[in-house]
Amino acid sequence: MKRNYDDIIGLAHHVSKTRPQMSMLDRAAQFSPFAALTGYGDAIDETGRWTDSRTELSEDEKEALDRTQQALLEKAGQHPEIRIVFFRKDRKKQGGQYTEVHGTLKKIDEIERVLILTDGTRIALEDIRQITEQ
Repeated sequence: MKRNYDDIIGLAHHVSKTRPQMSMLDRAAQFSPFAALTGYGDAIDETGRWTDSRTELSEDEKEALDRTQQALLEKAGQHPEIRIVFFRKDRKKQGGQYTEVHGTLKKIDEIERVLILTDGTRIALEDIRQITEQ
């Protein structure tokens, strides 16, 4: 009795002369699970990321900050070293975080209401929480 494939069962494994053999890693990748929800994990991570809300300064804190800014405006030509704590708005969701930056003051632009450091960093004056001279 003749069984199926008896005529080819003893032949050597075919190796192509024109195409390179696929690596075992590439062969295994063919059978990896399909990610139907591409980006879903990133969306979950983004939702779980914490942001802070901006705190409002008291009148005393605003006055102290104004005095500090005025003193720095007078010293801007000397390029003092300063430390700034400011609120950085989050680009993807509501809120943001308080960030601390150390740098050299280049100028305070009162028209655009920004503080500019020598490295090009621009910080909106209304976002500044604290400035100290180093």
